[in-house]
Amino acid sequence: MRLVKRLLVLSLGFLMALSTSAFADQQHAIDPSALASTVAQHVAQQDSDRAALHEALARPEVRTVAGKLGIDLDKAAAAVDTMSGPDLARAADQARQVNQSLVGGASTVVISTTTIVIALLVLIVIILAVK
Repeated sequence: MRLVKRLLVLSLGFLMALSTSAFADQQHAIDPSALASTVAQHVAQQDSDRAALHEALARPEVRTVAGKLGIDLDKAAAAVDTMSGPDLARAADQARQVNQSLVGGASTVVISTTTIVIALLVLIVIILAVK
């Protein structure tokens, strides 16, 4: 009986040693370089979105409107760094619209109602993301 147990244990041990990952084929469903490239692209997009939000929040026009509404932009700017996913993308799109509408060669800045509404939407999205 001992001989049978030893043979069984040895044969199971031998089979387990053969099934290790060292002998497995190293094929991946996705090429590792393609995966790394996709992740790097995603991170770069998020960094770009955050930069657009920081740029919009740094604008004096947005600071003026936020001050009139009693919104703390320092907290909003800190919240931008914690945002991700669809909230970050939506807020960045709105921030880009604000940034583009406020860019120009004029020496005076006239804030339209649309620009104010977009700036407020950016602030609301940021505030909701913080909560």
